[in-house]
Amino acid sequence: MNAIDSVRDILTRNMRQSGIVIAFLAIVVLFAALNPNFLSPTNLTNIVLQYSYILILAIGMVMIIVAGQIDLSVGSVVALTGAVSAVVVVREGMPWYLGVLAALVVGLLVGIWQGFWVAYVGIPGFIVTLAGMLLFRGLTFLVLDNKSLSPFGGTYYDIANGFLNGLLGGYGFDVFTLVIFAIAVIGYAVSQWRTRQGKIAYQQTVESMPLFVVKLVVIAAVVMWFGYQLSISRGLPIVLIILAVLIIAYTLITQKSVFGRHVYAVGGNRHAAELSGVKVRKVNFWIFVNMGVLASVAGIVYSSRMNGAQPGAGNMFELDAIAACFIGGASTTGGVGRVGGAMIGGLIMAVMSNGMQLMGVPQSMQQVVKGLVLLLAVAFDIYNKRRASVLR
Repeated sequence: MNAIDSVRDILTRNMRQSGIVIAFLAIVVLFAALNPNFLSPTNLTNIVLQYSYILILAIGMVMIIVAGQIDLSVGSVVALTGAVSAVVVVREGMPWYLGVLAALVVGLLVGIWQGFWVAYVGIPGFIVTLAGMLLFRGLTFLVLDNKSLSPFGGTYYDIANGFLNGLLGGYGFDVFTLVIFAIAVIGYAVSQWRTRQGKIAYQQTVESMPLFVVKLVVIAAVVMWFGYQLSISRGLPIVLIILAVLIIAYTLITQKSVFGRHVYAVGGNRHAAELSGVKVRKVNFWIFVNMGVLASVAGIVYSSRMNGAQPGAGNMFELDAIAACFIGGASTTGGVGRVGGAMIGGLIMAVMSNGMQLMGVPQSMQQVVKGLVLLLAVAFDIYNKRRASVLR
């Protein structure tokens, strides 16, 4: 296979994923051309800090969507778990880790509650989580007594606002940040090499070796450039470490574990999954439990970022998370979607919001643009399905 054929194969083998990466790069280039401050170290750091909680929600949401379900309550759960943390840490004066633990327990209980109604009672996830959106928002108002509660300060505040820097020194840049990014690049290269060798062993089509090397070099260059920009700003954000750990863990869970394969099986064809021995109720229960826990993590990060809890926190977060998944290639009918795609979709939303804010675009117009992007992403998904059915 020559280089041209390899490029064509990469672009057409999974049109959803390749198309969304190209769209993401185009949006970045556009905003960089319109505003020179867009790619500045300070602004790149702000993007990481300001939108990390949406990416955390998208990790759980993509599993929900792949299984053919939906969760409309995550924004309210973010608010409730942040409120519980604030009561424990701010009002009661307890240590920060007890606030984190309390939020995680509440998220777990929320997931168990919703998973029970969906999996074992048989109520559609749309209805259960719509009720949950109202229920948990009301509980947030009760917990906070309709008042904001702040500030956290201390270690809790550093969860979403702190940085690791100076651990290995450096002159004008943080060596520790660059080392962490270099390790990530090496890990990615090894993973890609092992995947390529596995495909070759099973006689599957792979890109040519020169193109494979070029792909790794380009990705490594972009990642190290991003790491360098962070290193000359404030160092490595703590929240980025949390996000990276979650991305790696859930990528492995969805792609390498039995549970992950079962999630895809349920979303692809529930009846066939049942006949194959997949415990569909159990899968549906645990994906909602998982979503509740991840929503609590997002609630901790968001309340830390805001340095307090507000009754209206997390408003519309569920729509941002759902949009990130669909823009990132998840199918509206289930069975299709990747954590990596959801992250790219979330980054597209983050980049568009940040870029339009820098340009002074009114909030109303930002909502219009986001809505159009989501509509086009779903239309692209439908087009690909029809094209695939015709080719068969």
